[in-house]
Amino acid sequence: MTPKVINQNLIELTFKKLNPNNSFHIKKIENKSEKYGKESLFFSINKNEEPTFLLAYKRALEAVKIENRKDILNLGINKGDEFELIENINKNRLVGIDHSKSALDVAKERFGDKNYLFIREDINNIDKLNLGRFDLIISIGTLQSPSINFKPFFMSLIQNYLTSNGAIILGFPNSRWIDYELIYGAKAPNYSYSEMSLVFNDIIFCKKYLQQKKFRVTITGREYLFLTATKINS
Repeated sequence: MTPKVINQNLIELTFKKLNPNNSFHIKKIENKSEKYGKESLFFSINKNEEPTFLLAYKRALEAVKIENRKDILNLGINKGDEFELIENINKNRLVGIDHSKSALDVAKERFGDKNYLFIREDINNIDKLNLGRFDLIISIGTLQSPSINFKPFFMSLIQNYLTSNGAIILGFPNSRWIDYELIYGAKAPNYSYSEMSLVFNDIIFCKKYLQQKKFRVTITGREYLFLTATKINS
């Protein structure tokens, strides 16, 4: 809780036990398209307020030279938190895709006067949108969703939606949100403790595939592991 100053020599600290049941990871929502919508627990979270996330994401943007990227695609944009760091640096085309109408409505209100396009669609159907290619693709905590066949979808992104000198930033959650607090460590089914083999499996697959395509790949972060890839010599 908020520290309380008792006097010039003493500060009182108060701790409150987290409620493990207050988490969007376990809350059931009948309307699946609004699982991460405006009324959800997920929507009330702002990752940019978490220093460990913000620092790692900022470094990833710097690594891809965000100021030089003309066309940016974000998969799973929700209410647009990832665009906050970009909007004062990059004035070019930004496209965000999400399946939640209520979240996208908020994103449009936040960035309505910018050159941004927000599209409501299941990202599994991206091929029907005719978006063209982008020189930066961002997706944080989305591609690992159970509804997405991760490896084929990832390879299709690189082959069909990235320019020849494009870059990619992927964020892999190595944490859980419990009672609005970011708790370190991925949680796999049937494990009572943090188990990260699934996270590492996806990251290593992406790294090897990108290296074969002549990308320079770095992996940074802690609560969110960021895979950043740029073309060698670009």
